[in-house]
Amino acid sequence: MSTFVPARRRHDGARQQFAIVASQFNAEYVQGLVDHASEELRAISPGSDIVLHHVPGAFEIPVVVRELALQEKVDAIIAMGVIIRGKTAHAEHIGRAVTDALQRLAIAHGIPIIHAVLSVDDEEQARERCLGSRINRGTEAARTAVEIAGVMAELRR
Repeated sequence: MSTFVPARRRHDGARQQFAIVASQFNAEYVQGLVDHASEELRAISPGSDIVLHHVPGAFEIPVVVRELALQEKVDAIIAMGVIIRGKTAHAEHIGRAVTDALQRLAIAHGIPIIHAVLSVDDEEQARERCLGSRINRGTEAARTAVEIAGVMAELRR
C-alpha cells in the first residue's frame, strides 16, 4: 500500500507535468484507473499539468510513451491498461512485451514511467483494482509518479 507523498516542484521551480497513456481496451476498467490517478495527482500535486493520451490497446502504449519521453516535457509518465487473461497465452505475451518495453524506455530516456498496465485473472479482479477505492492501482500509480518525479528533480539539481 502506498503512503501520501507531498507535492514537490520540478528542479526548475515549475509545476510538475504528468502524462497518462491509457489503453482503450477494457475501457471501463482503464477509465477507473485514469479517474483515480487524475484525482490523486490533483490532490497531492495541486496545479500540476496532466495530459491524457488514449491508445487502442496495451500493446500500443510503449510507442506513445517513447514519443513523450523523446519530447522531454513531462516529469513522469503513467502507463495504464488492463489485460484480462483468457484461455490462450496472448495476455501473457502482451503483458511481458509491454513490461519489457516500458522498463527499457525508462532507463534509456531517464524518465520515470509508472507501470499500471494490470494483468488480472478476471473481471472481478479488474473491478477491485480499477473501480474500487480500497486498493485502486490508479491512485497508487499517481502517488508513485509524484514521488519519483520528486526524487528525479532532487537528483538533477
